[in-house]
Amino acid sequence: METKGINYYEKVLDIRRVIDEARVQDSDEALNICDLSTVERMFQLWQQNMPRVKPFYAVKCNDDPLILQTLAKLGAGFDCASKNEMKQVLDLDVEPERIIFANPCRPISHLEYAKKNQVLKCAVDNEFEIYKLHKHFPNSNLIVRFKSEAKKAQCPLGDKFGCDADIDASALMLLAKSLNLTVTGISFHVGSGCMESQAYERAIRKAKNLFKFGELLGYDMNLLDIGGGFPGSNDEQFEKIAESINKAVQRYFPDERIKIISEPGRFFVAAAYTLVCKIHAKREVRDEAGKLDTVMYYLNDGVYGLFNCVLYDHQQVTAQHYLNDDSSLPTFKSLIWGPSCDALDKISENVSLPNLNRGDILGFPNMGAYTVPIASAFNGFPLARTLYFKAK
Repeated sequence: METKGINYYEKVLDIRRVIDEARVQDSDEALNICDLSTVERMFQLWQQNMPRVKPFYAVKCNDDPLILQTLAKLGAGFDCASKNEMKQVLDLDVEPERIIFANPCRPISHLEYAKKNQVLKCAVDNEFEIYKLHKHFPNSNLIVRFKSEAKKAQCPLGDKFGCDADIDASALMLLAKSLNLTVTGISFHVGSGCMESQAYERAIRKAKNLFKFGELLGYDMNLLDIGGGFPGSNDEQFEKIAESINKAVQRYFPDERIKIISEPGRFFVAAAYTLVCKIHAKREVRDEAGKLDTVMYYLNDGVYGLFNCVLYDHQQVTAQHYLNDDSSLPTFKSLIWGPSCDALDKISENVSLPNLNRGDILGFPNMGAYTVPIASAFNGFPLARTLYFKAK
């Protein structure tokens, strides 16, 4: 097995074989397994279910160069929030037309970088940013972002971004008109990890009214950005959301001259990563009668590493025991800790696991979203190394 670059496999990636060949038990470092073919599969799933909506991948979700390269070759666009993210994508020879500067509140130097590289699509949700665009990037194409949140989402965003659709959005377009700026579209974001398929229909209906207002002002309204929020490890839930979006798009935006884009992040990368950890310590907690109450396990990665998704993305991780999957073994109430000295470094509690031993291996699927870019080597514990795989 290769240790650098991409390792190729036949048909199905065998995680157990990777663990054995990578000699995970002989190392104190965690291993991150990335299957690039999963990214390709998710791209195909998107095209099959929402052919009219072009995905602009949210770079912040996972900025691994091989992930970006894979999506760039597939033809995806990119949602960038900063100068560095734009540079990463532009360095892959992605045309500026395939980038949206989707952060509504930007440092001036980042805006000037967008201007220099002709990244014209700029989201905006308040009057101060409109004045900033007027001064520093007057030939940009403004995309007015309004607030329309799902009733249930992993990470709501409305407290920070998005203007009021009924009051502020039209005022922002009027301000842009008075400053001779160009408004070309409308955007929204229902929240990261959306769990309500009808949230998109409500938002698309609101967007239609704003399109009408923009057209009354004389703008060529040609872009609708439906944001992100799509699940990355539940195809059935995604298909329900896609069906709702397709119906709403057909009803409110039947004119195919209007370009529709989206900003999926976790959809493409969540299921592409499996994190493999080793138990390096164990502790048993007993009640007053001496009966075993909880087994604690300490792993070689934690919430300051790739499990940061537990803190920042509200993810509930699932542990799989790879060295012995005998379902007949009795299970015990277990608590999983990370390696650092911080008591907040708690990965999962009240989970049922067999009585494991030091040196045993646990695998955690669906670890590709909002993990890699945020991980740090806090307390001196190294980041997990990553091996890349792809089907032949």
